[in-house]
Amino acid sequence: MCLAVPALVEEILGDSRARVRLGGVLQDISTVLVEELRKGDYVIVHVGFALGRLDREEAQKTLELMQEAAGPEEGS
Repeated sequence: MCLAVPALVEEILGDSRARVRLGGVLQDISTVLVEELRKGDYVIVHVGFALGRLDREEAQKTLELMQEAAGPEEGS
């Protein structure tokens, strides 16, 4: 099963690359498939590639659902 997750663009790096926040982790990804990204955009990421831009509200809903599905954090 493949999973594509919403990520927040934290920095545009150039050369069709960007740094995104996936949960609490920063990761560099390829943006070759998505045009004109800006800091603050949300993208769907799969295996290190941004596949498309997401509306902020839709990204937040998806992230909340993923967090609910994961269950409570240890120590909570």
